[in-house]
Amino acid sequence: MRKNHLAAPIVKWVGGKRQLLDDLAPLFPKRVSSYCEPFLGGGAVLFKLQPNIAYVNDINFELIQMYEVIRDNVEELIVELGKHPNQEEHFYKVRDWDRDKERYQQLGRIEKAARIIYLNKTCYNGLFRVNNSGEFNAPFGHYKKPTIVDIPTLRAVSNYFQKAQISFSSVDYKEVLEKVTRGTFVYLDPPYDPVSGTANFTGYTKGGFDRAEQIRLRECCDELNRRKIKFMLSNSATDFIKEQYAAYNITIVKANRVINSKATKRGQVDEVVVRNYE
Repeated sequence: MRKNHLAAPIVKWVGGKRQLLDDLAPLFPKRVSSYCEPFLGGGAVLFKLQPNIAYVNDINFELIQMYEVIRDNVEELIVELGKHPNQEEHFYKVRDWDRDKERYQQLGRIEKAARIIYLNKTCYNGLFRVNNSGEFNAPFGHYKKPTIVDIPTLRAVSNYFQKAQISFSSVDYKEVLEKVTRGTFVYLDPPYDPVSGTANFTGYTKGGFDRAEQIRLRECCDELNRRKIKFMLSNSATDFIKEQYAAYNITIVKANRVINSKATKRGQVDEVVVRNYE
């Protein structure tokens, strides 16, 4: 299937890989027809590879529902997005929709998908973040002309989703990995191990991803390796992560830190790319 080069991430996501694609591309297997990504996020790698068969997952159900709406109802979504102006008062009104749980449940899938995209495009730093109650809590971004309705990209993503065999899910990553069959390439982009005591960010879902989860994920990778399934994993280059994956091929890449609220603390940081193949 010919790649659609207009297909690209719809939303900005913490740890998104768009900026690292040039570094990651030479490390992918030469041919990827069947693909699995248990931590989908913004989907930069998925849209780069555009495999014919893909199993994609994210624990954030709202995000997965958004992708399904883009696949099934892209024109209705475009119309719905057009109803949302880049205005602070409107932003906070829409942001607060999920405070009334009963009313929020009554909203349609298209309205919820448009809400995610609108808030992502207009909130501060383009950051999807929820509190412990699962409520979106990033503030208004005060951007002059954000692209709220990116029609060419939305249609391109919808077209790819419709032509390929894409299976969407929103379950625990281990459940996804247990079903992967040999011949499928797995890319893992979990919440990163924090590089400092104040650097942790897992606010795109309730709860978090601590070191016990990092170990559980490494054990899943060991199982993939035992089953001779190729995997690539991205994470921060902490001593802990490098020790966890010492048995595998580790490549260091430079990534730009862009989500810190203080501009002076943004900049290049080391990340690891772990592979169980050459």
